[in-house]
Parts: sequence; structure tokens; C-alpha cells
Amino acid sequence: MAATPNGAALDTFPRLLMHHASVRGDRPAIREKDLGIWQTWTWAEVAEETRALACGLAELGFKRGDRLAIIGDNRPRLYGAMLSAQMLGGIPVPMYQDAVAAEMVFVLQDAGIHIAIVEDQEQVDKLLEVKDQCPELQHIVYEDPRGMRHYTQTFLHGYDEVVAMGRIHNKNQPDFIEQEIAQGGPDDVSVMLYTSGTTGKPKGVCQTHNAFISAARGGCEFDKLVPEDEILSYLPMAWVGDHLFSIAQSLYAGFTVNCPESGDTVLTDLREIGPTYYFAPPRVFENMLTQVMIRMEDAGAIKRKMFHYFMDVARRCGAEILDGKAVSFGDRLLYALGNLFVYGPLRNVLGLTRVRVAYTAGAAIGPDLFRFYRSIGINLKQLYGQTETCAYVCLQPDGEIKLDSVGKPAPGVEVKIADNGEILVKGPMLLKEYYKRPEATAETINADGYFMTGDAGFFDHEGHLKIIDRAKDVGKLSNGAMFAPNYIENKLKFFSHIKEAVCFGHDRDMVCAFINIDIGAVGNWAERRNLAYSGYTDLAGKAEVVELIRECVEKVNAELAADEMVADTQVHRFLVLHKELDPDDDELTRTRKVRRGFIAEKYAVLIEALYTGKQSQFIETEVKFEDGRRGKVAADLVIRDVKTFPKAAAQKAA
Repeated sequence: MAATPNGAALDTFPRLLMHHASVRGDRPAIREKDLGIWQTWTWAEVAEETRALACGLAELGFKRGDRLAIIGDNRPRLYGAMLSAQMLGGIPVPMYQDAVAAEMVFVLQDAGIHIAIVEDQEQVDKLLEVKDQCPELQHIVYEDPRGMRHYTQTFLHGYDEVVAMGRIHNKNQPDFIEQEIAQGGPDDVSVMLYTSGTTGKPKGVCQTHNAFISAARGGCEFDKLVPEDEILSYLPMAWVGDHLFSIAQSLYAGFTVNCPESGDTVLTDLREIGPTYYFAPPRVFENMLTQVMIRMEDAGAIKRKMFHYFMDVARRCGAEILDGKAVSFGDRLLYALGNLFVYGPLRNVLGLTRVRVAYTAGAAIGPDLFRFYRSIGINLKQLYGQTETCAYVCLQPDGEIKLDSVGKPAPGVEVKIADNGEILVKGPMLLKEYYKRPEATAETINADGYFMTGDAGFFDHEGHLKIIDRAKDVGKLSNGAMFAPNYIENKLKFFSHIKEAVCFGHDRDMVCAFINIDIGAVGNWAERRNLAYSGYTDLAGKAEVVELIRECVEKVNAELAADEMVADTQVHRFLVLHKELDPDDDELTRTRKVRRGFIAEKYAVLIEALYTGKQSQFIETEVKFEDGRRGKVAADLVIRDVKTFPKAAAQKAA
């Protein structure tokens, strides 16, 4: 563990912050784009304001062991609020900013929140709506005062007001914060992150300073991250991945965090900042690829032809060139030309020109999607981890990238495979406990101290871990063939026209699928064919669109047939859903993971129609709108049979 010049260990996040404020106080710690202009806070400024806020929170009654709710988009002051809570020995509890008010009640009650710091009027209104159900909630602090002029409740406080109060407190008791920080220890809980709740109520994962600092140190040393690096932080603050990259690693390495103006400006802000270090879940990389393909379809014939020609070159040798492997002189020359005319401009459009290391995690990424980015010269790698492991279990070493693995165990982490195929992990990054759930903690950590991940996987002969699927989701067809739905779904989602897919097949004689179209990609495709439509439901039901999706599914079947392990799990029938799967309708988690059990129950009539040979099925579904209103979407869904391929004919068909 590193130490300051006076010998104090840098074993908590407040100590790391104070260390950076003293050794690189005038360097940029964090930026935010506001009204089109980037605003910068230095490490010294962050430390001063964070200290003042901590004193202000103490004035409001916040004390050691208390939980502080933090709700909003990625904002410097909200990140700072986490450190303020930690300075006082409290525990920040970031919550998903896009959750509706009713969803927030469970976390507010479960965590026993007394004080919440929120971004703006929208979040204040949500808390006011449910405050009667949360009697312990005593104070709400809002960072953005716009729209708050006429709110007169005495428990509402402006962020600046609390900071001003804290500065007076700090002047009167100048040693208070140092004493509070000194009381903190590496085994104190530093943050409480709630699981996504794919199978039930979310659980509060208590992680210590030592756990996250260990994960941050391992990752920073593995990828040689330095204070000069830059990252764009735009993923939910309640997600473990953002906490690792934007809090833990930035405080360990001292690099700069950049917050976009809004979710709508992320790609523009990404191009302006040009980060050197980048992280995104697969769905973001899927969306980027979809936008590229839409633009190319609208380009002129010469541009289109050049793009596809050089992308073929990139697919052939790009990933190998990035890994430093042997490639023929002719291919290297063609790739260099492609880099000049296609790959370089494409990286620039995506905002990834300066990226030295890019990571994806949160869900399995399809090998095809993974290869696309590596083939155009982006050092995209996978990491594997969970909320309970600080998102830190496996990393991919440079030069040893395998498209179908998540790499080798990260420094300091032990990984082994149980007899039933479940992945077990041990290391300093493991959770301390589930909050107020000792029985759940005992169930997930075995007698040998290994955390049971719930994922199924195996090591290949070179020691790389391959994830098959969630252990509970891996099943068998009625003929005994292994059925891994996530593997098939990722192949389907590689097509820009498919946004989401849900496959069924456990204990059945064949695999069937629900498909969500991508309204942007398919809408663009339809407009170029003068195909009029009035909205998602209308477009999804068009015969031409169903035929388009059938072609995509058949291409996936050809690929599956080429792999003996999954050849029996080709999709036989599918339908295009009449609505997008949505977290607000409980079909996806807030991190956009499919809630399979809920979907199977909700759409049981559709599953039955797929497996009983029907050619269509009427369904009426209730939907929730963002303002809390409810409505219904009805449609007659067409069910299509799909061509499948025998194993022997697989290569020819592909």
C-alpha cells in the first residue's frame, strides 16, 4: 500500500484525495460540460469543496455509519458527495437516476436513508412523491437550483447553502475533518451498491475501501494508467463499473474524469475530450456500430464500396496487427491504406482516436462485435467482474486477446471452476456483506471463502476464462444438447437491425426467439425503401421488416451450425415483439439485463404460440410511461419459421 511522505497509508479514498491535492493540486481532477463549455476543477479545488460539503453534512446531522443517497447524472459535485460522506465515516449509496419514484422507495427504506443529495428538480420531485413512505428521510440537498425557487419545504437545501454552512463550520473547527478522516480505516465500508435485481429484490452490496482500492491498484498497474490519462464518465453512478473507473481508479492513479453535458451529448462530448481510457458496456458499442452502419448506408456508392472493401481487409488481419502478430506484407500495406482512408476517420468520428485502452463489461459481448472494434485499431478488451467483486475478476493482457474469452485472473485474484461448472472467485476485492442480509452473504460465500458468481464457464488450455452464460440460464434441449441463450442472443444483436433478443429452449425440442428491432436502424432502412410507418409497433409488424429479421436469424443459424457445441441450438421460429423491452416495464434491469423469468411469465401466451406451431398471435400489453401513466399496446404478431442448417453443410451455408 502506498503512503504519503509523512508515512500515512493511502488506504482510504479521502486519504487518496488529500494526497492528490497535496502532490498535484493544480492538475485537473474532474471536468463537466455545462452550457457547451467545459468547466474544470483541480485536485485542490475538489478537496476544498468536498471538505466543506462534509462539514455541511455534519451540521445537518450526518455521522459515522450513516448512509447518504446520491441520485443524478454524472456530475462532479455528486462524485464529490461520495467522498464527503466517506470523510465522515459514512456510506454513499448511489441510486439509478432514471428509476421511477416507486422503484426508489425500496432502496431508501432498505438503506435507512436520512439525507439524500440529488441533481435537480426532477429528482427532488421523485423524492417528494415518496417521502411519506420513507419516514427516515429528513433532508434533501439539490445541486441544481433551476426550478426550485418556489419550493418552501424546510427539509430542502441548496447544495451551495450546505457548502457555505460547512465552510463556517470548518473555520470554527479547522481540525474536525482531519480527525474524522484519521478515524477511518481500510476495512470500513466505502460504498453500498445495489444489485440489479434480475431475480428478485436488489441487495445492498457493502464494499470496503480496501476492496475497491485493491481492484483499482490491480487494474491501474495492469494497464499502466497514469495521472495524464483521461476518461469520460457517463454510465450510471450506481453501477459498479462506473464506481471502479470514475472513483476508485481515478483516485488511485490521479487521472482526470470528464462528465458529459447530458446523455444526449455523450458522443459529441466523447469526440471533444478524446479520452485515452474508455469504458462502455456492449450495448453502447452495439449502438455505435449501428450508427456507423446507418451512415454508411446513406453514403454514396464509391464510399460504400471503399468502406466494405477495407472492412474486409480489417476483418482478415486488423486484430492480428493490433496484437503484433505475423501478417503478410500485402495485408499490412492494404491495412495501412485502410487506416488512412477508413479506420482512422472512423475512430475519429467515434471519438476514440486517442484511446490507448478500452474496456467492455456488464454483459457478454459478441465475438463479431468485439473483433470489429479491434480490427479498426481500437484496443478494446473485456473485463469480467460483478458488483460483489468490485467488477474485478479477470482482465485481458495486451497481446493475448481472445475474442471468446474474458482473459486471465486479475492480479491478486484466485479463480476456480466448481464441479457443476460454476465460477468461484477469491481475493481482496470481495464484498464485506450484503446489507442486513447475513443469510444471503452466507449463501454466496462458501466454506473455503470463495464467492459463488452464479456464472458458468471453463478455462481453456492457455488459462483464459470463457463464460458460457449465467449458470441458472444454461439449460438443455430435450435431446440433451447444451442451451446457452446469451450466446445466441449476442450473435443476433451483432446485426444493427436487432436491438434485443430473448431466446427460449430449456427442456424443449427447439430454440425460439423474441426479437426487438432497433427503431433507428430499421427506421432508416424503411425510409430508404419508402416504407411508411407510424411508430415502433407499426414498423415491427411490417412483413418487409419481419423478412429482414428472418435473414439475420438465418445467418446466425449458419454460424451456429458451424460450431459443433451449439449447432443443435439454431433458432427454429421467431417473432418481432410489438414493443421495446423496457426497464420501466420491469422487463430489463436498469443496467439493461434481460429479466428472463419475468418475460417468460409476462409473455407466456407468445411462447406457447411459438411452440404450438401457430402462425400469428394477438397480444395486448400494459406499458408504463415516464410520467407514471399507464397505457396498452396491442398487436397481431406474425410468427415465422426459419431455415436451419445441418452440421455437415454449415461451412458451405455460412
